[in-house]
Amino acid sequence: MSDFHQNPTPDFIGRSQADFDAARRKSSLRQIITVLTHKSNQLLPYDQILKMLPINGQHYIGIRQVPIDAIIGSVGRFQDFDRAFLPKGTTTRDRWESIDRAHLMEVDLPAVELYKVGDVYFVKDGNHRVSVARERGQAFIDAVVIEIDTPVPVTPDTNLLDLIGKREMARFFQKTRLNEIRPDANIKLTIPEMYSLLLEHILTHGWFLGEERQAAISFEEATASWYDNIFLPLAKVIREMNILSGFPDRTEADLYLWIMEHRWYRMKENQTDITLEEAAKDFFKSYAKNPVERFLHRINQILGIKD
Repeated sequence: MSDFHQNPTPDFIGRSQADFDAARRKSSLRQIITVLTHKSNQLLPYDQILKMLPINGQHYIGIRQVPIDAIIGSVGRFQDFDRAFLPKGTTTRDRWESIDRAHLMEVDLPAVELYKVGDVYFVKDGNHRVSVARERGQAFIDAVVIEIDTPVPVTPDTNLLDLIGKREMARFFQKTRLNEIRPDANIKLTIPEMYSLLLEHILTHGWFLGEERQAAISFEEATASWYDNIFLPLAKVIREMNILSGFPDRTEADLYLWIMEHRWYRMKENQTDITLEEAAKDFFKSYAKNPVERFLHRINQILGIKD
């Protein structure tokens, strides 16, 4: 291999400058596409992500060949590169070009250092090496890896909102143990803050159950009763009436909360009881997208544009 400390020839200098300029143009184009499609193009900040996750520790797993596409964030340079590790500005030019010249001169570079979280990686040291390697078409990169132990699944498609949702979902199941009590339970909310409302529903149901039985009700018993006698009956109504068709990209759990809130307000307003079927039907009539809106929503989905 060549000695990286030898002076590069003008040809290597010119090629590395051209490579950086090409990478910057790609970054600018990706930014335009991001604006048009409303998709995230940001590297994830490691420290902020870690604050959102339940962490059980970390351990060293040694040197690995890591797929570059699985590297989605950075400890300290997440503002300098986009999600594809293309340079967003010119402040990285000197370092980027020096790494690129090392590749051109076939110089061995030290392994990068990464944190592994779920199925993805964050750069601890070596952001420019990752950027150049990806731009030169490498699929894998040698890395010294430290794995962070967390029960929350994290994938290359994760964004901050997804991560918050996964954190809140993990807390909900940890608190309720619903996935152990009812293994078939499929509770997923698209708005993370709503998991706390589900907990309130369970606590309220437990209180009424205790009053009815004149006995103390454990949280586990309240959870099981709420799922069997409150959630599942309304989920059945939602399926039978095809309510989800009027609310694209939402879940049964989303509609459970909205319909229950709608039912409560309607009962309070009319001073009369309303069945789950009546509440669901009225909610659909009042808030579902009409056929034209649903058609436009589908077109936006095809084009990758958010409503």
